[in-house]
Amino acid sequence: MVELLLVVGVLVAMFVAYNIGGSTTGPAFGPAVGADAISKTFAAALMGVFFFLGAWTIGRNVVTKLGTELVVDTGVFTLETSIAVLFFIGVALLLGNVFGVPASTSMTAVGAIAGLALAGGVLDTAVMGEIVTWWVVSPIIGFWVSLIIGRYLYARLNRLVAMERSTGPLLVVDRSGVVPVPRLHRTTNRREFVGTVTVVAIGCLMAFSSGTSNIANAVAPLVGSGELAMNPAIALGGIAVTIGAFTIARRTMETVGSDITELPLTAAIVVAAVSSTLVVLLSVLGIPASFVIIATMSIVGLGWGRATRPITAADAVSAARSPPVSVDALAADEEGEAPPIGEEDPEDIPEAASLFNPNTTARVVLMQNVVPAVATLGAYLTFRFVPIFGF
Repeated sequence: MVELLLVVGVLVAMFVAYNIGGSTTGPAFGPAVGADAISKTFAAALMGVFFFLGAWTIGRNVVTKLGTELVVDTGVFTLETSIAVLFFIGVALLLGNVFGVPASTSMTAVGAIAGLALAGGVLDTAVMGEIVTWWVVSPIIGFWVSLIIGRYLYARLNRLVAMERSTGPLLVVDRSGVVPVPRLHRTTNRREFVGTVTVVAIGCLMAFSSGTSNIANAVAPLVGSGELAMNPAIALGGIAVTIGAFTIARRTMETVGSDITELPLTAAIVVAAVSSTLVVLLSVLGIPASFVIIATMSIVGLGWGRATRPITAADAVSAARSPPVSVDALAADEEGEAPPIGEEDPEDIPEAASLFNPNTTARVVLMQNVVPAVATLGAYLTFRFVPIFGF
């Protein structure tokens, strides 16, 4: 019976990891695929490799935090409770998908485990307080860093990264010497090469950061139960993520189905770089970070920074009376200069694309709190009042 439950637990954990691979590959490599820098197959392979690297190196810190440190008694993690926790994670994430809001996998996982710990009276409030504190602080850091970049550096970055795809391949292999050497194709300019390398490198960073934080969401309950060792758990999770990247993620890369990749390429790179770096740093501390929330605040900060870039007093007065800047304003022209503040035509700015659309913002903020709350409350009520769990 125990062996059967373990198999079920591993399958459920791999299913969660499979969906993580499907949902995170698009945001990571959507810009690179959309710019024809790499193929969807190569993007999936990079996702699998860098997710595993992040999970194997730094991700075990987060697995330890969720699987052993968030509770004062790891005996609360039985096979039955571990499977139930993973079930609540999956249901809560499904709720977010139904409403079209990318829910935070990390917050949902922490919520489900916290619900279990509360029901068993073993929640470590100090660790929970540390996690929540960083959840509040990290989006603020992302906002201000992106605001500064948008205000002072965006135009220069846009000129550096702007990609004008040539008709030929990016690289060719020179076999005239003893050792084959890759060289730029004759139709490739250096700016195109720099832009391509940058967007692919940022995708790899996002995949790595996903591995550092998200691997715990799939395997921490089983590792905490002691039924599955750390290394096999990470390996199984990495395999499942890779399968998801090669299968269901192809559609998300094709449609670039993420708020991040709907941004202009330069803005997407800035948001991804800021958010991924923060997630990696928090993972080093063992904090399960929410990439979605950090990225959302980074988008707002970047747009706000562009809207408040250094201007004259007269322009400032005009800007105060003008419509908010949208992602279209971030796109600007090819020279990296945004339209003068106050001169954007409201009819040229789709309402759905506005970074500051109040209805969209309210829905995102609401669901980002509702989804983890559903996981927490559902787990608590189940483990507290269903007799089979014995709390």
